[in-house]
Amino acid sequence: MASAAASAEPTGRVSRKAIAAAVAGNALEFYDFVIYAYFAVYIGRAFFPVGGEFGSLLAAVATFGVGFFTRPLGGVLIGAFADRAGRKPAMILTVILITVGTLGLAATPSYASIGIAAPIIVVLCRLLQGLALGGEVGPATALLIEAAPPGKRGFYSSWQIGSQGLAVAVGGVFGVTLSLLLSPQELGDWGWRVPFLFSLVLVPIAMYLRRNLPETHGGTEASGAHIVGTVFRRHRRVLLLGVLISASVAVASQVGNYMVSYAVQVLKLPAPVAQSSVLIGGLVTFVFGLLGGILCDRYGRKIVNQLPRIALMLLIVPLFLWLSGAPGTATLLAVSAILAALTAMAGAAGMVTVPELLPISVRSTGMSLVYAISTSIFGGTTQFVVTGLLAATKNPLAPAYYLAAISVLSVAAMALLPETREVDVQQ
Repeated sequence: MASAAASAEPTGRVSRKAIAAAVAGNALEFYDFVIYAYFAVYIGRAFFPVGGEFGSLLAAVATFGVGFFTRPLGGVLIGAFADRAGRKPAMILTVILITVGTLGLAATPSYASIGIAAPIIVVLCRLLQGLALGGEVGPATALLIEAAPPGKRGFYSSWQIGSQGLAVAVGGVFGVTLSLLLSPQELGDWGWRVPFLFSLVLVPIAMYLRRNLPETHGGTEASGAHIVGTVFRRHRRVLLLGVLISASVAVASQVGNYMVSYAVQVLKLPAPVAQSSVLIGGLVTFVFGLLGGILCDRYGRKIVNQLPRIALMLLIVPLFLWLSGAPGTATLLAVSAILAALTAMAGAAGMVTVPELLPISVRSTGMSLVYAISTSIFGGTTQFVVTGLLAATKNPLAPAYYLAAISVLSVAAMALLPETREVDVQQ
C-alpha cells in the first residue's frame, strides 16, 4: 500500500470531515461509557443488592472498572487493525461494538427480576464497551493529527478531549433533568435507563459520518502481530512514558465522574445538585480541552503538558478540603470546574504529544495502547479505590490525596519527553 502517503495529504475538506466524524463517534462512545458512572448509585441498587452503606455502590463501581480492563485488548486488536487496514474501518467497528454493549445495558432486567443473570450480563456489556473504547482513541487521534493543516495538529487532536467534554455535558443534562423530574424510586426503577436508550438514537448519525470519512493512512501489508511487536520493540520508551503522563488525566477524569456519587454519598447533597457538577465539568472540559490544543500549537507541547499537571498536583487537596468543609452547590461546582479545566488542558497536550512521537505505520496501535493501558491501570481502578478509601478511612479528602500522588508520576514522566511541535507526522 505504497499510496498511503498520498492518501494522507490533508485538505480543508478532509479536515472538516475528519473532525465531524471523530467528534460524533468519540462523543457517542464516551457518553455510553461514562453515563454508567453518573447513575452508579441507582445501577448498584438495581443489579448488585449488596449490604452496607457502600456495598452496592462498591459493586457498581467495580463493574464500571471492569470496562477498563478490556481496553488494552481493544487497543491491540483495533489499533493494529487501523494501522493495517486504515483508520476508517476501525472507527466504524468501534461504533458497532459500543452500540451492542449499550443496548445490552439498557435492556437488562434487574436482579430482582432475573437474579444472578442480571449482574453477569451487565459485566459482559461493560467488557464489550471497554473493548470498543480501547480501540477508538488511537485511530481517531491518528486521523485528526494526519488530517490537520500545518500548525494546527494540537487544535485538531484536542477535539478528542473536547468531544469527551460534550459527552459528559450531555450526560449531565440527563442527570439533572431526570433528578428533577423523577423521584429517587423512579430513578432506581427505570429512570437511569433513559440516557442509555437515548444514545441508540444517535448511532445512525455517527455511522453515516464515519462511513463517509476520508482515509488518512492507506495501511500496510504487515500483520497485526508484527505491528504490535514493533511498538513494543522499537517504541517501548514512548509507550512507558506515555502511560505515565496519561495517568494523572485518567485518574482526574474518573474523580470528576465520581463527583456525583461523592456528592450524594459523602457530602449528602441532593441528586440534582450532584448531577449539575457533571454538566459544569463537561462544558468546562469542552472549552479548556480546545484551549489546551490551541496553546499547544502556539507555545509548544511541553509547557502545556506540565503546568496544568503541576497546578492539579498542588491544588487538589486544598480544593477538596474546601469542598468537604463547606459542602454546597457553589463549592461543588467550583471544584468540579477547576478539576475539569486543568485535566482537559493536560489531556489535550498529552493527546497530541504521544502520537507525534510515533511513526504513521504504528501510530494508531501505539496511541491505543498508551491510552488503554493508562486508563485500565489508573482510570479503571480509580472509582473503586476512592470508594474503598472513603469507606475504610471515612476521610473525605481521600480522592484528593490519591490524585495528588498520581500527578507526581505524570509530571516526572513528562519531563523526560522531548518537544514534538515541529515533527513530521507523515513519516
